[in-house]
Amino acid sequence: MTSSSLSRRGLLAAAGAAGAAGLLGAAAGNASAAPSGRGPAALVIHNARVFSGAGSGRPAEAVAVGRDGRILATGENAALRRFIGRDTETVDAGGNTVMSGIHDGHVHPLGAADRSLRPSLDGAETTVEELREILGGFLADSGGAAAEPDRWLVVEDWNPVGLLPAGTEAHHSVLDALATRRPIVLVGGDGHNLWANQRALDIAGIRADTPDPVGGKVVKGPDGQPTGVLKDDAQGLVKRHVPEPSRAELVAACARVLELAAASGITTMMDALVGRHELELYQALAGAGKLPQRIVPAIRLDAGQAKDPAGALEYARGLRRDFEGVRGLRFGMIKAFLDGVIEYPAQTAALLEPYLDGKGAPTDNRGELYTSAADYGRLTAAFNTAGWQMHAHGLGDRAVRTALDGYAYARRATGQRDPRNAVAHLQIVDPADLRRFAQLGVAACMQLQWAARDIWTMEALLPYIGPERHRWMYPARSLEKAGARLTGGSDWPVDALQVWNQLRTAIDRQGAQGEGELYRELEGLSRTSALRMHTAGTAWQLRQEGLTGTVEQGKAADLVVLDRDVTRCPVADISGTGVRMTLVGGRVVHDSESAAGRAASARAARAGSGPRPASYAAVHGGRHRACGCGGGA
Repeated sequence: MTSSSLSRRGLLAAAGAAGAAGLLGAAAGNASAAPSGRGPAALVIHNARVFSGAGSGRPAEAVAVGRDGRILATGENAALRRFIGRDTETVDAGGNTVMSGIHDGHVHPLGAADRSLRPSLDGAETTVEELREILGGFLADSGGAAAEPDRWLVVEDWNPVGLLPAGTEAHHSVLDALATRRPIVLVGGDGHNLWANQRALDIAGIRADTPDPVGGKVVKGPDGQPTGVLKDDAQGLVKRHVPEPSRAELVAACARVLELAAASGITTMMDALVGRHELELYQALAGAGKLPQRIVPAIRLDAGQAKDPAGALEYARGLRRDFEGVRGLRFGMIKAFLDGVIEYPAQTAALLEPYLDGKGAPTDNRGELYTSAADYGRLTAAFNTAGWQMHAHGLGDRAVRTALDGYAYARRATGQRDPRNAVAHLQIVDPADLRRFAQLGVAACMQLQWAARDIWTMEALLPYIGPERHRWMYPARSLEKAGARLTGGSDWPVDALQVWNQLRTAIDRQGAQGEGELYRELEGLSRTSALRMHTAGTAWQLRQEGLTGTVEQGKAADLVVLDRDVTRCPVADISGTGVRMTLVGGRVVHDSESAAGRAASARAARAGSGPRPASYAAVHGGRHRACGCGGGA
């Protein structure tokens, strides 16, 4: 026997490593294979408080991992000694939590990698003058005079509600005043807004007569001319002209962000926006041995494809056919946008009743609904019949109802009772729709780090929807009481990757940066519910609950060893949780004591302690200044 205070340096023996690699590529249908025999374990983690996520019995103290990458047994320290042989590695958890790895049910990891290659505004609130000063620095740093006049400057994490004084609107003239002829694009941190200067608009051919694309909007001023702001699918009019980083740069950046995810405790991710480009990157990562998590790619359909179920199905099948051999990927998910975002000034989320004008009077704006219930129902029926699941972006209550109506149609049309379709985000849900999630077997995929009092939920929202609707913000407990299956996701990099603050906020509805609680007594979850939704709940959403999500004999050893007991520590302390070790299929993919692990842990700590893009000057006072360093992700 060899012992380590933390981790096994040699990982698993050769046979065990091969078994773990096989598990990474296993489909959910193979998840219930029998556990290995009672021989010595490859790894035993002891002196732990094991959160199994299954049942409510006394927590186990130890976990034994077999050489096939599966859990041999859980139980008391003394009972699991029988699994320790001469070459078994042991880990002393120090009385801290051992649990299933985090399953991120809605995330864009390759998008995070792409963003990391560009300067960032970090969601800053600035005056026009301050913004120009920052952008001037970015221009100088990205080539200066040598880059004139054609090198694009693309800046990430622009805050669409961050121009000061409040109410200042983005217009290309603000960017045109910079001393450059270069095309400039500011990409909104919310993923739904883009701001371009006149040079970029000219390159894209955007003029007064440019029509809105399906699923997007070219914002125009009172004079009918484009303002430079593009919403949702209209962003592609400019983005298609922006040069891409090299494949080598992207693959290296992707490897770094996946290391960051592993250091944060994430063992499975549903990539919620995937096409051929993203699949080629995953293929390259897998080929280089740099794909540590299980990945469920959600193939994105645009609004036009949503009207053509047969064509959309053939498109998805073609991508699966071309990439299903990539180890670590499991196909079967489709992503569709039903609306945009709800906060002022975007207000593209689809509402049942109109937005207010900020002073209590209704407007004629109910947001943007990109796909009708009838079209979405037919699309869902086609994909469910073919064995695929649907994952809908639905922020506003009208978009949520549209998704549910579509799923109800598909249920009637196909007769299927367990398709595991989902609605993501669920910022506003009409109380009349709460029970429909359970009735239709629909997963409620929520990003509860947003469920705190801050500038986005208060100043940018409350005056524009009123208190009655506002009360139904992120109604997690109401959905749980109504029988819905809760699942969790980060939406990284739309938001910062702060996994453990995400879990804390699900409980106290305030988190590390909120200025106060957001309906905690009505909608806060229990600690157990928050942990389960981000493990077993999301495993159910992804049809891999037979393989992962709980710590039980025969399941894959997708585990995390934490630096505290998150089942008993003060709720506020959960935000600062560190991950000492992460295993996927019994294979150590993060070890905080290794050189690479220390670096990844440091990046995870910086991400976990920094301000969220939703929380800046209006909440905390002062002004967050963007430096463009990118945070080391």
